[in-house]
Amino acid sequence: MKNKYLYIFCLSLLSLGSCSLETEPLTQQTDTNFYKTTDDANAALVGCYDGLQVATGASGIGIPVMTEIMSDDCFGGTGASDGYNYAAIDEFDISRSPADVDLLNLNWIAYYKAIYRCNIFLSKMDQIDWKGDTAKRNAYEAETKFIRAYIYFEMTRLWGSVPLLTTASSENVPQATPDEIYKVIAEDLVFAANNLPNVAYAPSENGHVTRWAAKSLLGRVFLYYTGYYGKSDLVGVVSKSQALGHLEDVIASSGHGLVDDFSTLWPAASVDKYAGETNKEIVFSIKYTYTSDYNGNTDGNAWMVMFGMREFSSYPYAHGWGVTVNKKLWDAYSDNDTRRGATVIGIKEENIPFDKINSQREYTGYYNKKYSPMIDKNGVELPIVKGSKFWDISQFQDYVAIRYADVLLMAAELGSGSAQTYFDQVRQRAYKASFTSLPVNQANIMNERHLEFALEGIRYWDLLRQGISKASSTIAETTTLPSGGVPTVKTISAGNIQKTNGLTQIPNTQITLSNGVLKQNAGW
Repeated sequence: MKNKYLYIFCLSLLSLGSCSLETEPLTQQTDTNFYKTTDDANAALVGCYDGLQVATGASGIGIPVMTEIMSDDCFGGTGASDGYNYAAIDEFDISRSPADVDLLNLNWIAYYKAIYRCNIFLSKMDQIDWKGDTAKRNAYEAETKFIRAYIYFEMTRLWGSVPLLTTASSENVPQATPDEIYKVIAEDLVFAANNLPNVAYAPSENGHVTRWAAKSLLGRVFLYYTGYYGKSDLVGVVSKSQALGHLEDVIASSGHGLVDDFSTLWPAASVDKYAGETNKEIVFSIKYTYTSDYNGNTDGNAWMVMFGMREFSSYPYAHGWGVTVNKKLWDAYSDNDTRRGATVIGIKEENIPFDKINSQREYTGYYNKKYSPMIDKNGVELPIVKGSKFWDISQFQDYVAIRYADVLLMAAELGSGSAQTYFDQVRQRAYKASFTSLPVNQANIMNERHLEFALEGIRYWDLLRQGISKASSTIAETTTLPSGGVPTVKTISAGNIQKTNGLTQIPNTQITLSNGVLKQNAGW
């Protein structure tokens, strides 16, 4: 099926000035003769999903990794002799690696390729013969708009203001304001929520967006925008009561629910008891598989290897590049919270004979269990067991973007009449027989979100939406950690975080290509 949308990929490259033309076309399909049938529409939609998959899994720095490093839960880590790009991100200080002026350039390019695919498809909707099936047309449009909204939401959280393209264009446009971007995000998600099929959850391998995913993401966007920018509604498109209504609809009608055992959400935490990639708690995930190679196939989770123990395997955990977990996260859990052992690999606590401390920068004794690469009992990396030749870029664990537990806690935060019940449901699973109820208030909800979603790429955004002062004071610390076996002082400055407003570096290459139309974010 990828061959059917190869031309979309080339058009995406052309829009970025990075695809050279051959004298003969690679395929006889063009944007004027292709978008005719529903089979063509399906191929184009797959192309949009592929754009999302590549942008979030196989290009540049993995955003789930990056945001964990920027939070208070992880350090940049990596190898003792590696470059300092992850330290620059971790410490919000480009002077740690001055040559890294393009930290996120590959991410930027991949995002806009994906957006281009979405915009092309949206512009061709009326060219397709839907055979009178308006519902199918609307559903395809809704899925595409969800993908575009998801990507723009990720981009605007990272960079604040970015060029906003809602039609296929190569125009050199200036950065749009956050309000302009969030208006498109909100409108796209409202359309998706209203036009995707009203069908309850059922296990499926297809990975398509659902009505419930759109409603849930709308709640997340509302909370982030209103928190970070201090607004009362989502750019006049979605009110607080409407955002809550979408979440209540997911709770009442979606068929999603909590799995009984928290550990079964994560392969490395449960192994043969894993609940699977289509379990009822997953509202939306980005799908990956083990077929990535260095010949253009980019279907794998290429960022997960960063969370692996540095150059060391111990069943079921495989080796990786050694982003380390802050001991403070381990200590934040009480001993009777079942989430701790399912979230964090504790070297000492699990009697793991780790012997690569001299190879590890910023060693803490803790690693990410939720997204740990894995080996089988014979010590073979699971992608290799599956038939891949490349264990590092062919990790195949899906990225769980939205869980039902998040829906419950977001609804509680927005003031649902059932807030205490929702809050208790999440905590009852975590504490089992030792559960005792806590009052549902903002402080307790945010603390619970930290414990529930730690190391899932959510914590940093939860901190930022509480205000840059709160975020910077929580993340900042000075500590001493072994790097290459040598105790080394590590400082993350609140002042550096505040100077950036929590935003990241716009790639210098993109600023140059724009002839200075793009402006760098403060602090970078």
